[in-house]
Amino acid sequence: MREPGRILLVACYELGHQPLAVAWPAAFLERAGYAPAVLDLSVEPLDAEKISRATFVAISVPMHTALRLGVLVARRVRQMNPNAHICAYGLYAALNAQELLADACVDSVLAGELEDGLVELVRHVEAGSLRAPAIVSRTALGKLNFPVPARHALPALKKYAHVERDGRRDPVAYVEASRGCKHLCRHCPIPPVYGGRFFVVPVGTVLADVRQQIEAGAAHVTFGDPDFLNGPRHALAVARALHAEFPGVTFDFTAKIDHLLAQRAHLAELARLGCAFVVSAAESLDDGALVHLAKGHTRADIVEALRLTRAAGIALRPTWVAFTPWTTLEGYREWLDFLATEGLVDHVDPVQYGIRLLVPPGSLLLELPAMTPHVGGLVPGGFHHRWTHPDPRVDRLAEAVAAAVTAAAEREEDAGLTFDRVRLLAAAAAGVGAPPSVALAKGRPRPPRLTEPWFC
Repeated sequence: MREPGRILLVACYELGHQPLAVAWPAAFLERAGYAPAVLDLSVEPLDAEKISRATFVAISVPMHTALRLGVLVARRVRQMNPNAHICAYGLYAALNAQELLADACVDSVLAGELEDGLVELVRHVEAGSLRAPAIVSRTALGKLNFPVPARHALPALKKYAHVERDGRRDPVAYVEASRGCKHLCRHCPIPPVYGGRFFVVPVGTVLADVRQQIEAGAAHVTFGDPDFLNGPRHALAVARALHAEFPGVTFDFTAKIDHLLAQRAHLAELARLGCAFVVSAAESLDDGALVHLAKGHTRADIVEALRLTRAAGIALRPTWVAFTPWTTLEGYREWLDFLATEGLVDHVDPVQYGIRLLVPPGSLLLELPAMTPHVGGLVPGGFHHRWTHPDPRVDRLAEAVAAAVTAAAEREEDAGLTFDRVRLLAAAAAGVGAPPSVALAKGRPRPPRLTEPWFC
């Protein structure tokens, strides 16, 4: 084993979960004989000693929020330890590689099935074999031999997101049974990196990771796959193995609306195996917008998915991109009415009411003719393209809603109150009368959910 701490893996934000995007690289490095240090800045302070000791610092940026934080971290590392090689890795590192490398805040960028490449890069840095300037940008899509993620040095599960159900909160295990995605939704950051490919993780490896987290106190498992049902036979094998070993443990997963329809015959079994809820990127009720986003489903399909999951006894938690160039004030208000009528107010985290379409560099949206009239250049330091709605009232509403839901989340406001607040903002923007309150009782039973509401 090489000298401990010479490699430092840094997580900035991973949707409130104990960071698998650090635990897996750590396991690959340990298998290669290294002893990496880890740091999760979402729950830990910056550790100057760990930074000063490292010769290689790898910063995980799997999403936009993590990227923005990761750049700040990289600059601090550069100041504190100018001789360290700094690597940014993950989806948003790949999408923003040009700016990250040009800004000189990082020396290398890795993405995709990157762990073997990370080990190789560490070896080159250690051997001094990278020629100056030491810039590497690589996206790998080869099949990996997955070890069990190394979580022993990470903060305890109790510091991360919990599952909230039946009036109690329990720690959550976070695993992935597959990586990448076979679909090409235009607004998603995965297709530009994976190009429609996905890779399964062996059932035994997934279960070993679940096992170590249950031993650490987890009572529920989140399958963080971009789409758990990309490989339905594999997903069922994992769910059956989980239930066989831990029959009292529940789980949730993410799946496309059309996958829920295609796998309707298995929904009742998934419920029996412990599925408590499913997250699905419904995105919009507008069929035209859904075509632009290449979602592969329609409004009618969303309604059918709701019917099927309810019949199976699974709570559906749809996520939405509330503001796109094709959102109208009427459509936004009609969407809120739909949530109220369908009893979905407690199934949608209020942050969803203010989500605005994000267009990062490399996004497939940039190739869409319907997007061209609205999109502009990159926002300096923002790592996304600006776009403007043709109706200024919609942009003003988006800003007002985003501010309102952020403030409501900070004071832990009841979801029903926040919903009514957003509905009033939408009515005012359209110049129409205030709608009636959704009138949800304070002590009402609520569907299971994770305590971390952010999605990007």
